[in-house]
Amino acid sequence: MKTIRIRKFTLLSLFFISLVPWVFLVTAHVINTKTFSFDPTDSQQANLKQTARLIEANMKNWTDQAWQMQFSAYLQEQDVEAEIVSAAGEVIFQSNAAGERRFTISEQFSLVEDGNVTARVVVYQQNSRAIQLIAAFAGFLLALFLVGLAMRRWIITPLEQLSFNARRLADGDFEVELPSSRMKEIADVRDGFQVMVRGLTESFRKQIELEEERRFVIAAVAHDLRTPLFALRGYLDGLEQGVARSPEQISKYVAVCKEKSAQLDHLVEELFTFTKTDYRESPLQRKLVDFGQVCKQAVDTITPQARQRDVSILVKEAEASCSVLGDAHLLERALTNMLDNAVLHSPQNGKIVIEYEQIAGNVSFTFRDEGMGFTAEELQHVFAPLYRGEESRNRATGGVGLGLTIARRIMEQHGGELHAANHPDGGAVLSGRIPAASE
Repeated sequence: MKTIRIRKFTLLSLFFISLVPWVFLVTAHVINTKTFSFDPTDSQQANLKQTARLIEANMKNWTDQAWQMQFSAYLQEQDVEAEIVSAAGEVIFQSNAAGERRFTISEQFSLVEDGNVTARVVVYQQNSRAIQLIAAFAGFLLALFLVGLAMRRWIITPLEQLSFNARRLADGDFEVELPSSRMKEIADVRDGFQVMVRGLTESFRKQIELEEERRFVIAAVAHDLRTPLFALRGYLDGLEQGVARSPEQISKYVAVCKEKSAQLDHLVEELFTFTKTDYRESPLQRKLVDFGQVCKQAVDTITPQARQRDVSILVKEAEASCSVLGDAHLLERALTNMLDNAVLHSPQNGKIVIEYEQIAGNVSFTFRDEGMGFTAEELQHVFAPLYRGEESRNRATGGVGLGLTIARRIMEQHGGELHAANHPDGGAVLSGRIPAASE
């Protein structure tokens, strides 16, 4: 829709209000006088003088019916009425026999013969000036009405609807229909309002999603805490009640308690890191970090777990050093989580290959295992908090469901990214990048 500014609309309205009455006045004048001249001597006065001369020149024919009919036709053609009254007050001639005067008196005079008044003549003519003024006033009212209608449609109504929708929006109703307007300023306000509505709608949607995620996290954490706590309590009760009597049984019970306490410690550590990465305003301890060294420390951390499953880890180091600016501890935690996920999903005697190199100002890396890879559903939710591919949440088949979520958030906090995919030859691939430190 083509728009105009309110200032231009105001000027056009003033011009329109001035023009329409003038058009009405000129039209009424032309219809009434049949001329474009506004000088009354050019038309009306000429008619009056001609009528007076005819009356005066035909004094002997005043009572002649043929003359009266001819003169009446002339008066009607000139849009004039006349009346001739004798000195005694008797009406000799009257153009309007009904006696109803449509016009006003324009001229009256007496005819004198031999020093005596023989008759009195009254000529009636339409007051064109009054008609023109009435027409101009009617045009003025029409112009005001049309301008008011345009203002109502393009300015007042959109503003009223914007005000009404703002109150609806304040009440939480985001399904608002915003009016259109030809006024550019109001259209700009409408566009800004529309952007605000979309932003609030998106914010409200994200708030609902975050609330649902929060409830899910609480429920999932309660589930993950309850399982090892329940087992730990059972084995401790067994030790207290003397169920385990032999040294071998006692040693087994103590080993299980240590395993469950380690699981609790791991879960609490994961939750702490998850909360820390979720707090976006937390500043990073950025230092110059060798990515290769961080990768080696992550491999050293996960190697004992990999040996238990007979999984080998192969690191293909870059030819040149790859340095980044970031928090070494968080970066090591991210790589450790990715390795942990790869080990858990690698088959017996499987192999994990790590590659990294500096390309176009970024340190790019890939972690590939030889497992089953991700399913289509897992690829959509693999980075969701507390998501695990199997629904039972069995720790024998996976971790707490925060490892990859934490890894991705750490990469994003460092200005990088992390993606999940499947390798064409089989197995899962975690790939990403981090901006390299400028030399």
